[in-house]
Amino acid sequence: MTLDLGVISAAVVGYLLLLFLIAYVTDRQWLPAWLTRNPVVYVLSLGVYATTWSYYGSVGFAQDQGLNFLTIYLGVTLAFVLTPVLLMPILRLTRTYQLTSVADLFAFRFNSQWAGVLVTLLMLAGVLPYIALQIRAVAESTQVLTPESSPHVLAFWFMVLVTVFTMIFGARHVSPREHHAGLVAAIAFESLMKLVALLLVAGVAVWQAFGGIGGMHAWLADNPDQLEALYAPAREGPWTSLLVLTFAAAFLLPRQFHMLFAENQNPRDLNLASWAFPLFLLALTLVIPPILWAATVLQPGTPADYHVLGLSLASGSPALALLAYLGGISAASAMIVVSTLAISAMTLNHLVLPLAGPQPHRDLYGALRWARRVVMVTVIAAGYGFYLILEPTAGLVGWGLISFLAMAQLLPGIVGLLFWPRATSHGFIAGLLGGACVWVFTVLLPPVTGDSTMLWMGLPSADGDQPAVYQSATFWSLAINSVLFVIVSLLSRPDEREREAAAVCRDLNPTLPVGDLRARSPQQFVKRLASVMGKSAARKEVEKAVRERGLHWDETRPSHLHGLRAQIERNISGMMGPVLARMIVDEQLQMDTRSRTALAQNVRLIEDRLETSRTRLRGLAAELDRLRRYHRQIIEDLPLGVCAVAQGGRLVRWNPAIAELTRIPMSDVIGRRLDELPDPWGPLLASFLSSDASHWHRQEIQTNDHARWYSLHKAAIDDPSSSNRSTDTVLLVEDLTEVSVLEQELAHSERLASIGRLAAGVAHEIGNPVTGISCLAQELRDEDTDEERTNAIAEEVLNQAQRINNIVQSLVRYAHGGVGSQRPPEPVDLRQTVEEAMRLTTLSRRARFVRFDNELPEGVTISGEPQQLVQVFVNLFSNAADACADRDDEGAIRISLEHYGDGWINVHVRDNGGGIPDDVLDHVLEPFVTTKRPGYGTGLGLPLVYNIVREHGGEVLVDSNTTGTCITLRLRPDIPLAGQNPAVADGQSRS
Repeated sequence: MTLDLGVISAAVVGYLLLLFLIAYVTDRQWLPAWLTRNPVVYVLSLGVYATTWSYYGSVGFAQDQGLNFLTIYLGVTLAFVLTPVLLMPILRLTRTYQLTSVADLFAFRFNSQWAGVLVTLLMLAGVLPYIALQIRAVAESTQVLTPESSPHVLAFWFMVLVTVFTMIFGARHVSPREHHAGLVAAIAFESLMKLVALLLVAGVAVWQAFGGIGGMHAWLADNPDQLEALYAPAREGPWTSLLVLTFAAAFLLPRQFHMLFAENQNPRDLNLASWAFPLFLLALTLVIPPILWAATVLQPGTPADYHVLGLSLASGSPALALLAYLGGISAASAMIVVSTLAISAMTLNHLVLPLAGPQPHRDLYGALRWARRVVMVTVIAAGYGFYLILEPTAGLVGWGLISFLAMAQLLPGIVGLLFWPRATSHGFIAGLLGGACVWVFTVLLPPVTGDSTMLWMGLPSADGDQPAVYQSATFWSLAINSVLFVIVSLLSRPDEREREAAAVCRDLNPTLPVGDLRARSPQQFVKRLASVMGKSAARKEVEKAVRERGLHWDETRPSHLHGLRAQIERNISGMMGPVLARMIVDEQLQMDTRSRTALAQNVRLIEDRLETSRTRLRGLAAELDRLRRYHRQIIEDLPLGVCAVAQGGRLVRWNPAIAELTRIPMSDVIGRRLDELPDPWGPLLASFLSSDASHWHRQEIQTNDHARWYSLHKAAIDDPSSSNRSTDTVLLVEDLTEVSVLEQELAHSERLASIGRLAAGVAHEIGNPVTGISCLAQELRDEDTDEERTNAIAEEVLNQAQRINNIVQSLVRYAHGGVGSQRPPEPVDLRQTVEEAMRLTTLSRRARFVRFDNELPEGVTISGEPQQLVQVFVNLFSNAADACADRDDEGAIRISLEHYGDGWINVHVRDNGGGIPDDVLDHVLEPFVTTKRPGYGTGLGLPLVYNIVREHGGEVLVDSNTTGTCITLRLRPDIPLAGQNPAVADGQSRS
């Protein structure tokens, strides 16, 4: 039975249109996300590994080599079993650094353009025969169904259709790093198509040949030579070599690398694939022996490589034959499309662009798309040329092994990439050249030149036992490759970039960035990149990187700009390759070597990397890490706000306490300058850092219409390992709001208590002028007085009323100087303050008989809060009056002033009382320490004096003996409060 060529052609075109439709609706997101983004779709897309070699050729390979055909699947299974230590690290690298191909991976690790070029050339030489294999399989399978058809014509039109499909869905995106969701869905459907077709053909063939599985077992029992033919080659066959080749092909073939890593959208999908994909391969494997045995019985009259089609024709069902044929079309088209997509990206990034150099295009993206399309057409055309050149005598598996052995030459490099940091680019290139030469002369050239008698290094001839040729070629090529790789790597030394890349590949952290970038903002990044990429492309790339890093266009923090630079390099790497991307970024966004950034700027980055590092520290390193964590936890748990400022005034530490005080999260602070922080913290901390003072006591900050008080402290951080003077500083912020409120409430309570003690004196003082006013009023009522006398009486009444008003106002001002009354400092005349305090004190009966001598000169002022200073002197005078109460003669209180030096003055308050006992003198400034009888004092007067004077930047000294006590207030005239910045004070007064 044969099929009509027109029917076959229509079926092929219709099938490719169906694939086109699947890809189109997926890209348009017309299908639900749970279906298109399902991990099963990703697993099935990996079935691109099963090409016409697996679909058709496995039966022929099993007939010639018995169970050796299992190596086609076992090597892949072994690679996926090693997912945690092999595939997952490669996935991490490709995702993080946007490496889209095998050439990108090695160029990144060895920081070598030549490494990328050689890998690309090897991939081209290895993939082109494989593409030719697919074209050949399509042509020959079509001839099986329609013997009168011309194979070259069929191959040509199949190539044209696949080229169109590849260009439509392979070059839609600028970067091959962009996920091709539609293409993945189409490849997954093709994999499912291959599996279903093989299972149906095997099922129908077994039923026709044996009547079912039981009949097949009976036939095998009657024909033990069939099982012996299957087992015999495996006992002597090249198991090891074939396993190595298929192991390498599992993830190094361009199509496999692309589907495994470039199209992976979720790392967890790879964990699923580590066991699900081997199950898919197992399903393909199980049908091969039944198909071979059924062909032995039914004798379809086709070559062993095409028994799948022969058995479907023997069934007499055109539908089954057409389904089996479309399964082969699926296998061939999927391989060509994905391989061309992957190899074109490598060719463009490592061969074309480095030769042409980056050019500032108006439409860089459009130019890259067209360049990629041209490369795709060229690659497929070259594969068709290989199909015309290669001899069709060898089986399909033989052509596939040519490509597999080429991929195996990268295995030593993979080992060095992941596990040997000492490997160098020179060693990798030397080993690759040596192994590639063996591959070219023993495997590639004989079928290309048609000279199958070539001998090289004593290897078997190509027209002899083919597995022996590949076994020897595999051994010698990898042996020479590995030896050269190791020896040259040991004789050469990796440069700094190679060492950084090696650390990254081993899941260690690269060297931290030191210094500032010449571009200090995203806008400057655009300006510098525009000279190479064009303004439009430069802006789009920077916008994309800014969005991905979660930054703003006004970003200036060095650490974030370094991260932005790295992100731009990765994005360009996905579009142009890692080496060219690094060249562009290094040239345009290089470091300013004249700027040296302190290590402290990287403290947070170092700690974050240590926290997320998967490397287990051992020994002394582990102990040091525990010590680091302990010290860090001390800072994190400290109830004081802590921030560290590195060179250049940038913040490198911001503990949770200060984040809670300021309501500014750490993520918004690290790397910024102090003056970039929002008000009021930015100006306050910046002013304190620039000041000479090491402490600012009790700073008032208005936050959310509430006043809060803080004390600021700072200290320089010395680096004992550096000979240069360190400029790093640590700032401490202490919240004194609760203490300040309590002190104000205590002062207010003490003030009210003083007013209570003054009550009797107030009544007496007010009583005298009231009596005088009453007498004067009676005189005006009862006596006839002339106008002059009336005016005199009225004037006296006004004087007495003013006297009452002065007393009342003094009490009111004194009483209102309590909670919530703290105001910005203002000039306070010391003599007038003392006079008012004297008037208030003399209202008390015990102070009425004490003589006050105010010897303070006129015009001496200090900056402060008037009522607080009045309270200072009221407390001092009250204590002095109580001390003089027991004297038989007149008590005296003398207030004098002397200059202390360096602009300081001493205000002395002396009394002639009995003094303070020696056992109390040292504690007299402490709360609740008093020499008075119970009920006559609380012991809070002098502590309040001490606190108020300290807030005014002064000191309190106490000297006492049996002849009296002297309290000395050391103050600085005409200055702001201690530590109070004038700009801050002005800002507070305005608010």
